[in-house]
Amino acid sequence: MIKPENMGTPSTNVDIHPTAIVSPSARLGENVTIGPYCVIGDEVEIGEGSVIGPHAVIEKWTSLGKDCRVYQFASVGAAPQDLKFKGERSYTVIGDRTTIREGATIHRATGEGNGTQIGNDCLLMAYIHVAHNCTLGNHVIMSNLASCAGHAIVEDRVVIGGMAGVHQFVKIGRNAMVGGMSKLVQDVVPYTIVDGHPAKVVGLNNVGISRAGIPLESRRLIKKAYRILYRSGLNLAEAIAVIEQEVDSCEEVEHFLRFLRNAERGICRERRDFESN
Repeated sequence: MIKPENMGTPSTNVDIHPTAIVSPSARLGENVTIGPYCVIGDEVEIGEGSVIGPHAVIEKWTSLGKDCRVYQFASVGAAPQDLKFKGERSYTVIGDRTTIREGATIHRATGEGNGTQIGNDCLLMAYIHVAHNCTLGNHVIMSNLASCAGHAIVEDRVVIGGMAGVHQFVKIGRNAMVGGMSKLVQDVVPYTIVDGHPAKVVGLNNVGISRAGIPLESRRLIKKAYRILYRSGLNLAEAIAVIEQEVDSCEEVEHFLRFLRNAERGICRERRDFESN
């Protein structure tokens, strides 16, 4: 079961605008600010230092971590857009220092005790949508109007371009980048850049890998594994076997292989209309 952690005794050191509506069962940490015309629902938990902007709505069973910022007209924790949902108790859990910009919508999960989860230090820009049962890792950026359908998984340090659409159950591997307006119907391999409708791989995300602090030798091994996967003409199972035999092990390569072994929707393949990285 996924359940927000207990934040302790409700604080009196909060700034609540007189026009805001805050449920008596909401738990607000130290130095929380609730702006004009906000609605804070039952059993909502908001961590210390977080700021909720005007007209934002945070619905029941939602947990926000410390130092989050929710901008005007955002909707967090609303019931899912899912015909299977029957009003069961489910959650929205958001980590520390995550920013949710204007008009964003994040829905709680379908299924008793399940949760929609968003990690730490994420930037979710204006009018993005995170659907029921999605999981977003840490340091994820979703640009304006990007959308994740139900049960999508987005690993750490992924960047999703504006107006991109992620199909339900799709997985996006760590340090990947998704081009704006892309249509994702298959899993995105870690460390790659994808673009198009449907999305295809256009190369390695070398800038993102470097900024993430991945060591130079690990980056070399990632590139070798990438070339085996996409340039050898092997099918997925054959490529995995060759990578296991020919590429030295490191944490990044092991994650690369784990992701490939668990790709249930197939993986985005490489575009061949230009020379990629």
